[in-house]
Amino acid sequence: MARRTYWKGYLKLSLVTCPVAMMPATTESEKIRFHTLNRKTGNRIVSRYADAVSGKPVDEDDEVKAYQTGEDQYVILEDEELDSVALESTRTIDIDVFVPRDSIEWIWYDTPHYMMPDDPVGEEAFSVIRDAMAATDTVGISRLVMYRRERAVMLEPRGRGIVVWTLRYGDEVRNPDDYFGGIEDVPVDKKLMPLLKKLIEERTHPWDPSMVKDPVQDRLLDIITAKKKGRKKPAKAKAEAAAEPDQPSNVINIMDALRKSISSDGKAGKR
Repeated sequence: MARRTYWKGYLKLSLVTCPVAMMPATTESEKIRFHTLNRKTGNRIVSRYADAVSGKPVDEDDEVKAYQTGEDQYVILEDEELDSVALESTRTIDIDVFVPRDSIEWIWYDTPHYMMPDDPVGEEAFSVIRDAMAATDTVGISRLVMYRRERAVMLEPRGRGIVVWTLRYGDEVRNPDDYFGGIEDVPVDKKLMPLLKKLIEERTHPWDPSMVKDPVQDRLLDIITAKKKGRKKPAKAKAEAAAEPDQPSNVINIMDALRKSISSDGKAGKR
């Protein structure tokens, strides 16, 4: 399949510059998507912006961006005002700082993209920047306009290419202490740890993408295929439906539960 390029521009480090191309590392093209139809006519329904008070449709030329300052109070921002605060260049990723690779926690990562050289002449410069980051175990930090807004990005060497992660802004990440701070440090019975480790070992397998396969999509495809053939999808038997776990009692013997879990896992493995 031919490679589809999402973004083209330049990667720059001081005086070293090379043309690069970039595309999203993930895709949702295989996901089932639905359209909303008019049941009576079978035609698709078109959505339009309407005035919240009058209910009348609004022409595209009359649609403007605004920031709410109070109840029913807004400050309107024109397109030229929004453009004035954007980056001077939207086509150059200028790496201005490097940080240790493991210093950025996963929670800051947003969306990954694959970056590769876009010209044979620039492959050497691309390779030098990539290999230097790998050798120093660092990642580059820069800024770029993507998805209609300016974003901080992290450049991480990966194999022969570079993965460009968009990063979340500081006000988008909640402080974990607000949620974990109230959890008490309960002492754990040392006898439980060997049993729990054994249970984890029995359930440890090499990573496989099928572990995160979407079963709902597979079932929807079955229904769609059946309807295309003009037959109804038979109802699932109760036994096939995902059974909800029994409600746990207030008092749980963790030791007994772990032993039963290990025993059942061992029997399942033998089968």
